[in-house]
Amino acid sequence: METTLRGVGVSHGVAIGEVRHMGTAVLEPPAKQIPAEEAEREQGRARKAVDAVAADLIARGNLAGGEAQAVLEAQALMAQDPELMADVDRRVAVGSTAERAVYDAFAAYRELLAGAGEYLAGRVADLDDVRNRIVARLLGVPMPGVPDSDEPYVLVARDLAPADTALLDPTLVLGFVTEEGGPTSHSAILARALGVPAVVALPGAGELAEGTMIAVDGSTGEIFVDPTEEKKGQLEAAAAERRAALDSSTGPGATADGHKVPLLANIGGPADVAAAVEAGAEGVGLFRTEFLFLDDSKNAPSEGKQVEAYRTVLEAFPESRVVVRVLDAGADKPLDFLTPADEPNPALGVRGLRSLLDHPDVLRTQLTALAKAAEGLPVYLEVMAPMVADRADAKAFADACRAAGLRAKFGAMVEIPSAALRARSVLQEVEFLSLGTNDLAQYTFAADRQVGAVSRLQDPWQPALLDLVALSAEAAKAEGKSCGVCGEAASDPLLACVLTGLGVTSLSMGAASIPYVRATLAKYTQAQCERAAAAARAADSADEARRAAQAVLSGE
Repeated sequence: METTLRGVGVSHGVAIGEVRHMGTAVLEPPAKQIPAEEAEREQGRARKAVDAVAADLIARGNLAGGEAQAVLEAQALMAQDPELMADVDRRVAVGSTAERAVYDAFAAYRELLAGAGEYLAGRVADLDDVRNRIVARLLGVPMPGVPDSDEPYVLVARDLAPADTALLDPTLVLGFVTEEGGPTSHSAILARALGVPAVVALPGAGELAEGTMIAVDGSTGEIFVDPTEEKKGQLEAAAAERRAALDSSTGPGATADGHKVPLLANIGGPADVAAAVEAGAEGVGLFRTEFLFLDDSKNAPSEGKQVEAYRTVLEAFPESRVVVRVLDAGADKPLDFLTPADEPNPALGVRGLRSLLDHPDVLRTQLTALAKAAEGLPVYLEVMAPMVADRADAKAFADACRAAGLRAKFGAMVEIPSAALRARSVLQEVEFLSLGTNDLAQYTFAADRQVGAVSRLQDPWQPALLDLVALSAEAAKAEGKSCGVCGEAASDPLLACVLTGLGVTSLSMGAASIPYVRATLAKYTQAQCERAAAAARAADSADEARRAAQAVLSGE
């Protein structure tokens, strides 16, 4: 009998297929003692396994490219963390086997993260995946991961580590469903980049029996278990209608009455450029530069290396905007040369612009490299700072840009509620705002963006978050400046209409979402978007806001 479950839809599309579960996690190694004379050998085994896993993660990142590469390189750094390895060595020295020492050292690190206010709790899936890969290599058993299958299937897992998500084969994995995770988790972001329908935060996902036929609607978050032929037909018809709308929608982003809303791409490096161009991106709204800095956590990349990478991206978008975010290090992206190692809560400490202002040489080199990369190119370069809290932050960044001789617009990301509340003040120092809705939601609701248990608070439809977006957009309009959205909220077509109605002047998203947003915006007038935005803000919950906006736009 057909039953319906509901999670959080994070990647558009419909997938219909049989359930296949993720490979089981590595079993806990036995706690047996080794003689003292074997300690050195076991320590060597542990280091060899760690290095092999790190190399494998980097190789997977090189194959995947783009955002996935940055995520996997961060995992490789996690595997080789000096403090973790020192803990492994200590445990082996007092009699643990290599595999048991790795298992226990990672367990201790897990507890440490939880004790730091759980900001990094959302990285537990990444941490567990690294541990499992190292232990599996030491035990000589198959790596945990995506099941082998000759037939297409829907992948179901407790959570998906980036190393697995990044290299999913869309011809075999029709879609995926996870019990944990949130709309802005690594797996959700990578699913959108791959164009694979996905639903996360589905309670009881692990209880779906192997081989069960399910239908996954990545737009609504609905899962239909044992769907009827009629339901399959309805879903397939709806999917075909969406594809037809996508195929017929081309050109710049605009509402039905011609109000222009430039649709830009979020990219994680040169590898993402081709997909952005193919999707018809009108430029780049968020160029994440961390990929350059994660290669070597101990040293910043040279100016020459940065110039080469930036120029590759700038050349791909002639006569277009390219908005570059300077290095956003700290929290889940620690760098030995930049971020403190002993912060009790990195999310609320020295990260983003704060790190760069503490290390002006790193900021100066990056800004100088951007200036040189843009020389002679017909591109509209804009540079923005992450984690701006107030006018003083904005001024410090703008001063640094001018001192580096950067001929570009300077902007501030609105990721902290104070920046939204005091947006007009911030705009006295910079020329544009860009709303990072992922972090803005996280800080507004004290809800880690990676933790499935608080996913309702990470929902970008939350009226309080929409209020902060509206405040920022109204301030920018009053100052005659622009205010875009570059967080994952922009990738939701219906929400894109609401954001437009709130006064946002551009939308930036993963390339795969651009056609969906373009087609949906073209169906409604600016006035309809404004009415939908007002209805959403008048609601008391994210679900009510979504339904209210949908009702307005559907003419109910």
